[in-house]
Amino acid sequence: MVEANPESFTFPADKSPAGDLLTAKLREGVQKMLASAIEEEVAAYLAARSQLRDHAGHQEVVRNGHLPTREILTGVGTIQVTQPRVRDRRGPEQREKFTSQLLPPYLRKAKNIEELIPWLYLKGISTGDMGEALQALTGPAAGGLSASTVTRLKEAWEQEFKAWRSRSLEGKKYAYLWADGVHFNLRLEEDRLCVLVLMGATEDGTKELIAVTDGYRESEQSWSALLLDVKHRGLSVDPKLATGDGALGFWAALRKVFPRTQEQRCWVHKSGNVLDQLPKRLQPEALDKLHQIWMAPTKQTANQAFNLFLATYRAKYPGAVERLEKDRDVLLTFYDFPAEHWVHLRTTNPIESTFATVRLRHDKTRNNGSRTACLTMVFKLLENAAKTWRKLNGANLLPAVVAGVIYEDGIQKTAA
Repeated sequence: MVEANPESFTFPADKSPAGDLLTAKLREGVQKMLASAIEEEVAAYLAARSQLRDHAGHQEVVRNGHLPTREILTGVGTIQVTQPRVRDRRGPEQREKFTSQLLPPYLRKAKNIEELIPWLYLKGISTGDMGEALQALTGPAAGGLSASTVTRLKEAWEQEFKAWRSRSLEGKKYAYLWADGVHFNLRLEEDRLCVLVLMGATEDGTKELIAVTDGYRESEQSWSALLLDVKHRGLSVDPKLATGDGALGFWAALRKVFPRTQEQRCWVHKSGNVLDQLPKRLQPEALDKLHQIWMAPTKQTANQAFNLFLATYRAKYPGAVERLEKDRDVLLTFYDFPAEHWVHLRTTNPIESTFATVRLRHDKTRNNGSRTACLTMVFKLLENAAKTWRKLNGANLLPAVVAGVIYEDGIQKTAA
C-alpha cells in the first residue's frame, strides 16, 4: 500500500450526482432509523414506570416535548436528531433522570468518527489537513473538526500515556520478554531521543506492551530505571527468557533486576553485525550459513553449523568470526524452550515489525517536536498495533514454562 505524503495530500470532491443522491438517501435513512430507535427507547422507559402515579392517578413519569435538535457527525455525514424530553414529577429524592443509551448527552460525533480522527493522525495526516480529510470522508458538513480538535486529542493521549505508564503490574507473570531501543530525531532538540520498549508474553500467550520510556542511548542506567520501575509496580516474578540485541546496557541491567531470567540474543541483529564484517560478494553465502545455525532442529546440529561458519571465515575475516563467537551460548538459549516458541524467541521481531509503522508516521511529520510528543505517539501507535498482535504458537505450553518445566531441543524433559 502506498502511503500519501501529507504535504501534498488532496481530497477530491465527489461531483457525481448519483453519488450525492445515494449519500443523501443513506443519510436520510440513518436519521429516520435513529429517530425511531430513540422513540422506542423512550417508550420502553415510560412503560417500565407506568405504575408510578400520584394521588390523582396521573402518571409521574411522562413525555414533555422535545430537547433541542442536535447535529451528529456520522460516517454518512451530518444528521439531525430530535430527542423526546422525559419529565419525572416525583420529589427530588425519588426523581430519576432519563439518559439515552443511543444518544448520550453532549455526543456530537459517532464512535466510528471518534476512532477515525486518531487513525488519520497516526497514519500521517497532519493536523492542518485533518478537516479536509474528514470532509472528504464524511461530507462537507463535517464541522467542529479543526486542527484544534486533534490538538485536544493529543493532550488527552498524553494523559492516557501518563496513567498507563504508572499502572499496576501486580500479579502479572510474563514467560518471555522482548527488549529494544529505537532512536528518533526531535525538531526542538539537538540530541536524538532513544525510546526503550519492553514487551512480554503472558501465560495465555498474549503479547503485551509492558513499558515505553526514554533513556540516555541504551545505557545500563536507563534500562535499570525501566526494569526497576516495572518491578516496583508489581512484576515480582522473573520472566523465563528475554530476547534482545547485543546492547550491553540492557543485559547488565537485567542480570541485576531479574537475575533468574535467561538471555537470548536476537539473530536478526547478530546476522547484520556479522555480515557487516564481510565483503558484499560473500554475504549471501554467509547468511545462508547463519540460517543453518538458528534453523537447525537441535542444539547439537546448530553447534556443528556454528563450527562450520567459524572455520570457513576465521582466517580471512576474523572480525566476523569474533562477533559471532563471543555470543555463542546466548544465541542458542532458545533450544531450552518449547520448539513451538522458537519462531518467537530467536528475534526481536515482535517489536521491530511494529516499529515499521511508528517510523513511517515519524518520518511523515518530519520528526516530532518534543520528547513528550514522540513518546506519546509511540505509545498510541503501539497500542493501536497491539489490537492485531496474535498469540504465541503453542500458547498452551506457556503455563508449564512459567512453572519451570525443563525442555531440551524443544522437547519437555521434566515435570514442573
